[in-house]
Amino acid sequence: MDTPEHGEGTAEESNRADKQPDYEERLAHFIALLEDEDVSSRWKAAEALGRIGDPAATGDLIDALWDEDPRVRTKVVWALGRIGDDRAIPPLRRLYRMEAEEAREDIGEAIATIGRSRAGTRPDDPAGR
Repeated sequence: MDTPEHGEGTAEESNRADKQPDYEERLAHFIALLEDEDVSSRWKAAEALGRIGDPAATGDLIDALWDEDPRVRTKVVWALGRIGDDRAIPPLRRLYRMEAEEAREDIGEAIATIGRSRAGTRPDDPAGR
C-alpha cells in the first residue's frame, strides 16, 4: 500500500491546510461582530456562526446570550442549538427562567436539539423526538 512519506500530506490535507487561515479569520471576524454596536451586525454574526457550526464559537455565543436586544438573543439561541455543544445547556436553562414567554419555546427547542445531538440523533430524526 502506498502511503505518503512523513511530511507529505494527501491532497485533501493540503487543501484543508491552505484554507485554514481564511477559515480562522472568518470565524474570528464573526465572533468579533457579536460585540458590534450595530444590532443587525450582532444577530447576523450569530446566524453566521450557527451556520458554520464550529464549537469554538460556543463560549462567545454563550456570552452573547445576555445581549440587550431580544433579536440577537433569539439568533444566539438558535446558533447554540445548531452547534450542539453541551456547554450551552446551563446558560440556556438560566436564560429560559429569565426570558419572556414567547422566547421560551426557542430556548427549549435549542436545549432539546443539543440533547438529541448528544444522543446521536439528528434534529429531523423522529426517533430523536
